[in-house]
Amino acid sequence: MSTSDQVRAILGGTRRAYQGEPAYRERPDVFNELDRIAGRLNQPIRIALAGTLKAGKSTLVNALVGENIAPTDATEATRIVTWFRHGPIPKVTANHVGGRRSNVPIARDGGLTFDFGRLDANDIVDLDVEWPAAELIDATIIDTPGTSSLSRDVSERTLRLLVPEDGVPRVDAVVFLLRTLNAADIALLKQIGELVGGSSGALGVIGVASRADEIGAGRLDAMMSAKDVAQRFTGELDRTGICQAVVPVSGLLALTARTLRQSEFAALEKLAAVDANELNKAMLSVDRFVREDSALPVDAQTRAQLLDRFGMFGLRISIAVLRAGVATDSVTLADELLERSGLVALRDVIDQQFAQRSELLKAHTALVSLRRFVEIHPITATPYIIADIDPLLADTHAFEELRLLSQLRSRPTTLTEDEMASLRRVIGGSGTDAASRLGLTAETPGDGPRAAFAAAQRWRRRADHPLNDPFTTRACRAAVRSAEALVAMYAAGG
Repeated sequence: MSTSDQVRAILGGTRRAYQGEPAYRERPDVFNELDRIAGRLNQPIRIALAGTLKAGKSTLVNALVGENIAPTDATEATRIVTWFRHGPIPKVTANHVGGRRSNVPIARDGGLTFDFGRLDANDIVDLDVEWPAAELIDATIIDTPGTSSLSRDVSERTLRLLVPEDGVPRVDAVVFLLRTLNAADIALLKQIGELVGGSSGALGVIGVASRADEIGAGRLDAMMSAKDVAQRFTGELDRTGICQAVVPVSGLLALTARTLRQSEFAALEKLAAVDANELNKAMLSVDRFVREDSALPVDAQTRAQLLDRFGMFGLRISIAVLRAGVATDSVTLADELLERSGLVALRDVIDQQFAQRSELLKAHTALVSLRRFVEIHPITATPYIIADIDPLLADTHAFEELRLLSQLRSRPTTLTEDEMASLRRVIGGSGTDAASRLGLTAETPGDGPRAAFAAAQRWRRRADHPLNDPFTTRACRAAVRSAEALVAMYAAGG
């Protein structure tokens, strides 16, 4: 029986227990909440984007979805937690304090615009945006206000979502955007980490060195500088024990790559044909590039639009790629820019850490929510329900893998560098499929059974090493269980 099936069985038993309690039999609110918890198992994984003010969260939402649906300017909408879900037609709903819901008129003017009209942002808990984008079928993305906003209420909206006082998790995973690394960022990550350590909250957190092109001041080597910064962030965040990786991303370049227009490609081709020395002089600064009296073969208005869409880094990269002959049409240029933006790498990490474990992450959220629910609404069966939940939260191996992937960054062990890399791989740090766990390549697909057996033996011996500290032993035993599961899978013909 899968973990999700076990959770459904516990939920079914809990519902029957409440139906047998006279005090709750006529309480539709209780059963609606149980239905809501159960419904989470059938919904897409919830991934929240968080970070400080102006970290680029809304731009990254747009890049991930591939459309301008999250307002990026200083509008009322940027002060409100916004949920982006898949829906058949575009629709925005405001959830008000007190439970009332109202439709929010929308318009498209180069991007989605929310018309609040007479609505008071302070009276809105959050916004629900339904949008027919394929990227939202399997994942709901939550855009949050900046955690260092000048308005305390705005920051607290994000905190209530990520570190709720009642301990009931609202999201399954977090992508945390960083422009710098300050005490407030580390404090919030530690708060999230405490929830994870206590079997509450999101089990997965990955970091993004956002607006990465700005780190290198728009130079061609900006992303290289951003990678160095991301490595430094990773090192400094190791002590939080929660952030599993930091990936440099230029959200603006990623969004432009996903929405590149043929007219923009044509303008870039004209610029790429200009003498290199002359173009370099014109691109020494933003002001020079958009001057009305410039001799460049693209009019000033178009140049300003290109700058707004690409940024100086994106323009320089695009022109360099066109001159090198790497891209000869808008499709190949878009692919090249997307790769260079860091979004492909980020999506790979999201897939490895979140998407491949989505069922387990949702099961974890449902279990934590249900445990809190039966504590708030105690009945005769509450101790028995908790007795079913706690072992599953503590012992489910996939949950243990996720916790270890975070803790291995911050806890000392007696493992060598090679052993650490191998252990992270076998417990799913590079992906949850058998090939990723065992380090198999396309040339060695038939080595799976042998490699799985060897891994189980290796980690069984390492777990029994006399000089192990308790945490190292725990990590090695988890690797044994992961490898033994692969051995069993191959034996069953998987």
